[in-house]
Amino acid sequence: MDRLETPRLVLRPFRDEDRDDLYAYARDPRVGPPAGWPPHKSPQESLEIIRTVFAAPRTFAMELRETGRVVGSAGLVDQHHPELPGRDDELGYALSAAYWGRGLATEAAEALLRWSFEDLGLDTVWCVHYEGNQRSRRVMEKCGFRSQFSREADVPLLGERRLEHHWALARGEWLARRGEREEAGR
Repeated sequence: MDRLETPRLVLRPFRDEDRDDLYAYARDPRVGPPAGWPPHKSPQESLEIIRTVFAAPRTFAMELRETGRVVGSAGLVDQHHPELPGRDDELGYALSAAYWGRGLATEAAEALLRWSFEDLGLDTVWCVHYEGNQRSRRVMEKCGFRSQFSREADVPLLGERRLEHHWALARGEWLARRGEREEAGR
């Protein structure tokens, strides 16, 4: 799948020309460090991230339909969680601080969940947030994830240890939630 669409977003692969948009939000110390990565130091570093980290399959730029501007990233990081049975993957996301509080990360996460369960046939999708990252936690709660466990872990890109919280959403739970939302919308 090359693109997913929501009412306000187009989720599509990153392109080199997204460098300046990525740098605009990734240089902000409010964005990366809570998620475990340092702020970008230059547009060239952002371009390198596009060509390496964001070149991974199932990694998407969050492009605003209204402006065509990239305001975040979201995707599946191709990691199996050893505590979970069946087919699973980790969902990750980052959003420009200028767009916090508008439900965009939740909108992107919901589109990725639908794709994960309906098209990819995953049994479980999981997320991790570090202690204190309440914005990320709130997205997980809104999407129906349930807290599983917490543990201390290394944060290699920042050279520190933090408490990380693991959340999961099983396909059956997602289907039940979707049915409830459809019923409420009638």
